[in-house]
Amino acid sequence: MSWWRRAGGAEPFSVAPSVLSADAARLAEEVAEVEAAGADLVHFDVMDGHFVPNLTFGPHVVAALRPHTHLSLDCHLMVTDPRTYGLRFARAGADAVSFHVEVDLDHAALAAELREAGVRAGLVLNPPTPVDARIRGLLPHFDYVLIMSVHPGFGGQSFMPEVLSKLRELVRIRTEDGLDLPLEIDGGIAPTTAGAARAAGADILVAGSAVFGAEDRGAAIAALRRAAATGLPA
Repeated sequence: MSWWRRAGGAEPFSVAPSVLSADAARLAEEVAEVEAAGADLVHFDVMDGHFVPNLTFGPHVVAALRPHTHLSLDCHLMVTDPRTYGLRFARAGADAVSFHVEVDLDHAALAAELREAGVRAGLVLNPPTPVDARIRGLLPHFDYVLIMSVHPGFGGQSFMPEVLSKLRELVRIRTEDGLDLPLEIDGGIAPTTAGAARAAGADILVAGSAVFGAEDRGAAIAALRRAAATGLPA
């Protein structure tokens, strides 16, 4: 089984509910519910109050939830110090840790440290950040790329369709360069946008309110799958 796709999954893409939109008072139950409803992995939007204005989850939350799910835990670090916190999340039980290219550090070196710690390393691009020569040079050091389709720091924003061109460019690059590099998209993913995201090349669809805001989580995940599979709204 791939780390980003559960065993027996028929589709060549995955749905990753983001616990940013879950009921924090019942987090373990919420994660168990989306796992039973067919989620492929669980996404954590980690915010430090510095890189972005809000403050969310620490490594202790991942450690507390790790025994309660068999799904991979995908931690997206919106933090100014991903080197310190990335390794802490790795030790807490994360399966994948992504951090922003916009942070000033040696990205390839941190990716190597995370891989050595036993987790997949992901590179995150904010909406204004282009896929340029620097990004292309970093890609071989990473296990996946996360494209933000909203500005980081807040849930419930509207999808930015202009980022789809970056997905298409990354698909072209990974084909030309022979890279095994799943592409993830996060922000405003719903049945009305999942089809376009998948058609542009997204392999992992992160959805917060579209899943946790629905009364029937199974129906919500199924609607995302239908939209992604057909390239059209469900």
